Amino acid sequence: MSTTAQEVAATPAAPARGPARKGGAAFVAAGILLSRLAGLVRQSVFGHYLGTSDAADAYNAAFKIPNFLQNLLGEGVLSASFIPVYASLRAQGDEEEARKVAGAVAGLLSLVTTAFTVVGVAATPYLIDAIAPGFSGDKRALTILLVRIFFPGTALLVLSAFCLGVLNSHHRFFLSYVAPVVWSAAQIAALILGGRGFRMGPFDLAVVTAWGAVVGALLQVGVQLPAMLSCLGGRLRLSLGRANAHVRDVVRSFFPVVAGRGVVQLSAYIDNVIASWLPSGAVAALAYAQTLYTLPISLFGMSISAASLPSMSAAQGTREALHKQLSSGLRAIAFPVVPTVIAFLAFGDVAVAALFRSGRFSADDVRYVWMILAGSTVGLLAATQARLYSSTFYALRDTRTPLKYAAIRVALTAGLGVAAGLWLPRAFHLDSRLGAVGLTASAGVAGWIEYALLRRGISVRVGPAALPGGLLARLWGAAIIAGAIGLGVKFALAGLGASRLAALVRAAAVFGAFGVSYLLGCLLLEVPEAAGSLQRVRRLLKR
Repeated sequence: MSTTAQEVAATPAAPARGPARKGGAAFVAAGILLSRLAGLVRQSVFGHYLGTSDAADAYNAAFKIPNFLQNLLGEGVLSASFIPVYASLRAQGDEEEARKVAGAVAGLLSLVTTAFTVVGVAATPYLIDAIAPGFSGDKRALTILLVRIFFPGTALLVLSAFCLGVLNSHHRFFLSYVAPVVWSAAQIAALILGGRGFRMGPFDLAVVTAWGAVVGALLQVGVQLPAMLSCLGGRLRLSLGRANAHVRDVVRSFFPVVAGRGVVQLSAYIDNVIASWLPSGAVAALAYAQTLYTLPISLFGMSISAASLPSMSAAQGTREALHKQLSSGLRAIAFPVVPTVIAFLAFGDVAVAALFRSGRFSADDVRYVWMILAGSTVGLLAATQARLYSSTFYALRDTRTPLKYAAIRVALTAGLGVAAGLWLPRAFHLDSRLGAVGLTASAGVAGWIEYALLRRGISVRVGPAALPGGLLARLWGAAIIAGAIGLGVKFALAGLGASRLAALVRAAAVFGAFGVSYLLGCLLLEVPEAAGSLQRVRRLLKR
């Protein structure tokens, strides 16, 4: 049964307790899972038609430039600055003031994104020189065109993130996280229409797909708008909130977080600059690998952090409650992420082949993307847990500490990335394409340092909160044994062939055997999260 707008307006938001938080995380995870699956299908279709061609490089590099705006002003920033203030007002029963804050934030975002879009479209040639200096000729010209197409769509995605902030604060998690499915669907339709229907060449197809992304962004906002307006009592009054003290609180938090997101984006900027100097296909290969290695970060790190933030913000004065939610969240994140690390290392090629091996995406591309994916496992556990530590700081209205630690990580990423991406392959006379592997691995090392700093900082505020050593030992033990079983299945099915159907069958068998073995191992080792997962599955089957 859905909650009406009138009920929302009449009932103060209460801090979500344990079961509510877990339910929220499940809805976030379900939405992210569906959107990521749609993203995997999108990338699979993209790989079929464009592979690791110059057009694919141009498309992926072009999207990173306006995507900077989305990441700078989007979900992460709004989660850190808007949700704590908005959720706190609702927890106090002041719905009218909460709506005024929402209208002011929406107005400010609209103004800022419009300005960024106009300036970005005009300055595109200079942005290309800054982010992809290794591109030249037709490849550079295509990248410029694609950036100009992407910018308006990216501004719409920022407004979609505002809808997400409102919906999350009302504990309506699923819709906003599943909404990107329509964004992916629009691009898939554009790829199939242009590639199969009109038999377009790679460059023209990249342009059509970019327009598909813009249409998809509009649809993504559209599917969330009715629910968001319902949460706000059926209306959204845009303003700049210049005289509102709560809006000033949001803005005061907003700018440090924007600076922090800007610092984080420098990491992606540096990776893209280095990759643009690597052989053709490196930028696209990094993007394919990113589709996979960001999946656990989003599915587990983001879902648990996003579901925890509203209730953490409402209960920010209770140190014990924050510590309990943080400790529980860390365990919930580690349970699925530890086996993901083993799976990516042991049979990431099976996943890459099942998703992308088709058309212009060759067997050599599969191996290359797998190597980049393996490099990303260095920091995967740190990256997912760091999200929850940062959310705890945001719930405490401290946005400056995560900014400081993010700056340290980015500085390390820059230095290590240049060394591992460009210098080491030349120094050891390795294939220069391996520089892309160095980029993901060095970013992981920097991620662990940021994680250690966040963990130490939060322990001062709410008490020591980290994964018990015994739990980690059991998780790694179960994952390694399951990985050996999965490898056995992989080698047993090596003779199936290289067709797409064979790749899908192999992936289902390998990951199925791995997943079941890991769960059984955790049950035998008495990992509480394993028993909890089984109970949730049983409850779903009974419904």
